[in-house]
Amino acid sequence: MRAEPRVPEAALAAIRAPFAGAGVVAVDPPILQPLGALLDVAGEALRARLFVVQAEGGAEACLRPDFTAAIARLHIESGAREGRYYYEGPAFRAAPAGSERAEEFLQVGLEVYGEAGGPTVAADAEIAALSWRAAAAGGRDDLTLWLGDVALFGAFVDALDLEPALAERLKRAAARPRLMQAELARAGGAADTGAEGGQLAATLAGLSTDQAAQLLEEVWALAGVERVGGRGAAEIAQRLIRRAQDARAPALSAAQADAVRAFLKVEDAPAGALETLQRIAPASAGFAAAIAGWRERLDLMTAAGVPVGAMRFAASLGYAFEYYDGLTLEVRSAALGGGRPLAAGGRYDGLPARLGGAKAACAVGAMVRPWRAFAGGEA
Repeated sequence: MRAEPRVPEAALAAIRAPFAGAGVVAVDPPILQPLGALLDVAGEALRARLFVVQAEGGAEACLRPDFTAAIARLHIESGAREGRYYYEGPAFRAAPAGSERAEEFLQVGLEVYGEAGGPTVAADAEIAALSWRAAAAGGRDDLTLWLGDVALFGAFVDALDLEPALAERLKRAAARPRLMQAELARAGGAADTGAEGGQLAATLAGLSTDQAAQLLEEVWALAGVERVGGRGAAEIAQRLIRRAQDARAPALSAAQADAVRAFLKVEDAPAGALETLQRIAPASAGFAAAIAGWRERLDLMTAAGVPVGAMRFAASLGYAFEYYDGLTLEVRSAALGGGRPLAAGGRYDGLPARLGGAKAACAVGAMVRPWRAFAGGEA
């Protein structure tokens, strides 16, 4: 496993300082994390980048690829309604074949949980500004703060007044480019008469989850398949049922697909991007409120010291993890390019509920990669 070099202590202290301010609780979640739970919230596509381990007869686990889900579990277990959690430690992701990228690397970050009715827009702006300051403290002078918003796309979809099943399908595809392209490619067509995933998925779609799981178990037994670790029959059945139901949902019209494409193509300075998005979207009180929220965020970021000229808004900005459901952000260096952000994060109010806790009124955070932020580091 390739580990990245250490950052000089003086540079590391400057990078960590914005996140390690007053009111934070330092936490260090376990390096081993449950694989199934992580894939449920982060997406199956992440599996290829994980280091997976399994004791004989035990459940699969993985080396933590990120701290957010692990800290969400700690927050749930604490029973607290609010929290500001600072972390600093190694994370692990397998490099793509042929890549020389480090597979063990340092992350420093902050995760913030707030009460219902709290200043959620202010929390977004605070995290974005702290990410900017932490990344800039490394000494690079070619930085840009990229911003996006999964929830803004959701408000746009609502403004299109689609069939509920189609709207939900489109929102789920927001953070998954291949699914989005498949959805756009079927525009103008009829719903599938069969089901994506084959006859088995179509059959399971007509059953309850318990009945579908039992049928899968019977099929495996007849085929002599013995499962070792991995997902249970109920989880697999739920995914197949959803796949079949999605395939039967109506397709976008050609005009609706064109509107979605136009939305996702928007990339500009934030003020210009918001104006363009308002022109593209049908008139909607919900979308107008979302745009107003973004103007407030930008004002707060500017007041916190983020240069106006250093910000970009990209409507399609997603992230490697599928649990983000609002603000998304990256700090990029021109020298490193878009594929190697110095800092990244966003809002994930729904993540605690997906991990077995209550839905958070406000959950937002970000991390910085010190070796990338350090001017004498990654090249």
